Amino acid sequence: MGKERCANTDANPYETELLVSQYCEFHYGRDYFGVPNFPACCARLCVRFMEEREKVRALDVGCAVGRSSFELARDFSHVTGVDFSERFIRVARLMRETGLISYGMAVEGELFEPVKRSLAEVGLDGVRERVEFVRGDAMALPEDLACYDLIFAGNLIDRLPAPRRFLSSIHERLDPAGLLVLTSPYTWLPQFTPREEWPGGFVRNGEEFRTLDGLKEILAPCFRLAAEPLDVPFILRETARKYQHTVAQMTVWERR
Repeated sequence: MGKERCANTDANPYETELLVSQYCEFHYGRDYFGVPNFPACCARLCVRFMEEREKVRALDVGCAVGRSSFELARDFSHVTGVDFSERFIRVARLMRETGLISYGMAVEGELFEPVKRSLAEVGLDGVRERVEFVRGDAMALPEDLACYDLIFAGNLIDRLPAPRRFLSSIHERLDPAGLLVLTSPYTWLPQFTPREEWPGGFVRNGEEFRTLDGLKEILAPCFRLAAEPLDVPFILRETARKYQHTVAQMTVWERR
């Protein structure tokens, strides 16, 4: 669940040791304050929405360090995880190859707690062979990434420089009977997405124009909303005494 890229790539925070460690804990660490693991929860919801649809190939765009890709592989025969961050993909590949990662979890100031996490601890060691990880740009995916039964983009669109480009072309990667599932807290920030590229979160023609309105408008030529939007909370641990509590909206789209 991942963060794809910063508009100013010279200052991309998702290549720093601190953010990598935070996302390792976010994906593979313990649950905090009773909030379930977000990547695992999203994967379960994706599978539920698939219902009787074929579950062979899944694409996880903005996969970060890979937990949602592994979780989808419980039900899909093959899962491709894609992220723009070289550091994130390196961690995801290490987890796939060895089933184990180590990182320093921030406590306070310069103090860090050494942590090891494994796929076996979360019942995922047996799915490693079903997953591959690719470094790539969500707005310019390789041509061979196509014909997927499910495309999941977790907390991705509000970190893209051009989310409309991604949204208006993603149908080309999806099987006609497949589903597109998006999550986002719609945290539109100009350092990631120029204001003119926001799909919502502003006043248009004198009325509030929300991101969901923009998604419906952009996706309308190829998709229809397949279910009522869901709120999915998550906790991101920053230090032993500081946590981000955020609520993403999940929307499910099927091809017209």
